[in-house]
Amino acid sequence: MLEKKDSGLTGLGRFRAITLEKNEFKEDGETVGYLVEIKGKADELRAKTLAEKHTTVVISAKDWKVIPLENLIVHFQGSGSKLMMLARNTAEAKLFFETMERGADGVLMVPERTDELAKLRKLLEERSPKLDLREGKINTLRQLGLGDRVCIDTCSMMTIGEGMLIGNTSSCLFLIHSETLESEYAASRPFRVNAGPVHAYILMPDGSTRYLSELSGGDEALVVGADGHTRKVIIGRTKVERRPLLLIEADVEGERFSTIVQNAETIRVCSSGKVVSVSRLKVGDPITLRLERGGRHFGMYVKESIREK
Repeated sequence: MLEKKDSGLTGLGRFRAITLEKNEFKEDGETVGYLVEIKGKADELRAKTLAEKHTTVVISAKDWKVIPLENLIVHFQGSGSKLMMLARNTAEAKLFFETMERGADGVLMVPERTDELAKLRKLLEERSPKLDLREGKINTLRQLGLGDRVCIDTCSMMTIGEGMLIGNTSSCLFLIHSETLESEYAASRPFRVNAGPVHAYILMPDGSTRYLSELSGGDEALVVGADGHTRKVIIGRTKVERRPLLLIEADVEGERFSTIVQNAETIRVCSSGKVVSVSRLKVGDPITLRLERGGRHFGMYVKESIREK
């Protein structure tokens, strides 16, 4: 955010230049949000009125009290507007995110000290949603013919235990491990997940699913650890190549689900806390996955009867 348009900062790189003019945030001359300083009840009511206009409202207060913040969260819930809080340190940001569990939609950080930015980054990483993962039991391992499979190369390095959730159906996604381990035949590529065929679903950071064939450089992806912790990464590129494929089917809670992967020693999954090459999997082995009840319409969760096999 810039305080005035002619700051000279635009020469440092490409970014959205949002200026604050009086109490309005503007981008390219258009108002994109408002700043409201809370000093009393009248200011709270003014913020509530702005929430009804479907906009972004940044709230500032020198003396924060929890009850007014709770009121604001209630006012904005379901309004279509975004509630953001002006934070001066990480402790304030944490309060804004955690009040009433739902918290604010975001914070505008105006740090008192530069080291607060590093603390905020750590806070955001710790607040990444944790997913409930479970294990199914493999009942089928079947070699298939050739197919177009997708490698996802990210702009981040992954660690052992991290991968992405991929599956043939949106109701069950398997944790396909990143290429963080070396093999006898290939060096490690810890920025990559050899995900699966073009038709497969992948779980995205916003909870939706997309086909692997839809992904491209610049998109965000969700990295998931075997412990359920998640983080967002940026996709650098996707690479589609024709490769031999392997069908993996697993039973969980009396139902059967499947995914397809490249049939190669370098492709790995998670099994009871261990990272196992698909070439070494056996029928009866456990495999880490996530159940996603309900169906999907254009990648979004819907409550309707959808059957996938």
